[in-house]
Amino acid sequence: MGGLQDRPFSYRVTKDRRVLISWGSSAVTTVAGLAAAHLIAALDGADEERAQHLLARATGSFKRGNERMGRR
Repeated sequence: MGGLQDRPFSYRVTKDRRVLISWGSSAVTTVAGLAAAHLIAALDGADEERAQHLLARATGSFKRGNERMGRR
């Protein structure tokens, strides 16, 4: 079972200063506005472990509830 050491999160900063966060190959969330500015500043110069924690925190609990199969 992988953890944050496996670098599951990646990100890209767009021209309009939004942060697009992906987990594996799936887009998870987009951070915009003041929250994006703070995240970009925190990611600048952060080591890989710290960056993974920042990205995980920015996504919140994105996996919680996403595993549901829908109504039966």
